[in-house]
Amino acid sequence: MKVLVLAAGRSKRMHPIGDKNFLNFLGKPLIQHQLEFLSRNGFKDIVVVGSCTNLEEIRKIGDKITGKVEVCEQKNLDLGMAGAVLAAKDLLKGAVLIFSSNDVVEDTALKMIQNCDESCMIGKKVEEYFPGGYLEINSDGYIQNIIEKPGEGNEPSDMVNLVLHKHKDISKLINYLSEAESSNDDLYEVAILNMINDGVAIKALPYDGFWQPIKYPWHVHRVFKYLFCLEEKGIADSVEIADTAVIKGDVIIEDGVKIFDGAVINGPVYIGAKSIVANNSLLRESHIGTGCMVGFSTEVARSYWGEKVWTHMNYVGDSVISNDVSFGAGSVTGNLRLDDGNIQVDGVDTKMQKVGSIIGEKVRVGVNTSIMPGVKIGSNTFIGAGIVIPNDIPDGSFVKASLDLKISENKFKK
Repeated sequence: MKVLVLAAGRSKRMHPIGDKNFLNFLGKPLIQHQLEFLSRNGFKDIVVVGSCTNLEEIRKIGDKITGKVEVCEQKNLDLGMAGAVLAAKDLLKGAVLIFSSNDVVEDTALKMIQNCDESCMIGKKVEEYFPGGYLEINSDGYIQNIIEKPGEGNEPSDMVNLVLHKHKDISKLINYLSEAESSNDDLYEVAILNMINDGVAIKALPYDGFWQPIKYPWHVHRVFKYLFCLEEKGIADSVEIADTAVIKGDVIIEDGVKIFDGAVINGPVYIGAKSIVANNSLLRESHIGTGCMVGFSTEVARSYWGEKVWTHMNYVGDSVISNDVSFGAGSVTGNLRLDDGNIQVDGVDTKMQKVGSIIGEKVRVGVNTSIMPGVKIGSNTFIGAGIVIPNDIPDGSFVKASLDLKISENKFKK
């Protein structure tokens, strides 16, 4: 069975974090983890649909995968999933599995697809509202409708549509897509509904395993922990660890890492190659990328770092930090509201009490600056010293604050 991997999305909800396909986890981009996941489960014939911004990088990653990986471009991103299928139609025939590059699931989800002789879709029961498509299912377990983003309280069922769809004859779907009409980005769902109304049976397969789509930056934490659990734990031979450093729990520490005196590491923790964990620092439940500096007396808790992130006497909690970011001494990321309420990011309720900063690439933060919970800082931005940042900062900003010093005679001098 051929697989069509959808990887052309704009990742708008991830801003200021870049293309989520290339978020590095444990030394490899997410798209590579996903392609390897498909390959080791027997799917060796893969078509990846990308966009003009990521096509070449996907090709390079595809060359590392066991099996055949073809790449094509989706030029009209406004058509969503429908546009992806139509962009790849000349490469598809027979039975095809449609798979999202940023929905992380267990092997059992693919086994369910492989064991189903019919056209089918994976569904996941949820307890809270999820801003995606919901499946309406009849008493025989077949799909009657897919309703996109119905809004909380309007869900037709408790089963969310995962993007793991098997079509026994992809040409039938392509024909329906070519004839479907919609003014929204739900052309794919309209075509599916038209097929169902014309008597095409599509089975719903309830799935109860791990599932985490990366729609928002804070989702990377759960994906990290899941992927970490799958990997072999250990410390590379070339790692230098001071006698007074303490390492507890499961860790993956790559070549060239140096861990200095007084450092404490509480797993699960991943530390990428050539990173440094300096004196008296505390690192717990976090992903640290390649070439990073967890500086002197810095605490990093439940955070994701990309590459070349530098700190010195800082606190970084529950944050997502992209590449090439540095924090001046004494700057901190707030992660908890005074009233313990859920953190809002861009007006979205994260459903979490602790969310720190979300910071893009090439950002410099001055000394003694405080960033409030859930604040986004855009790429290519400089933040001045001694400032409280309560609001999101756009890309390419230089942020400073004026401070008037009042100097008078010291009347209390001895």
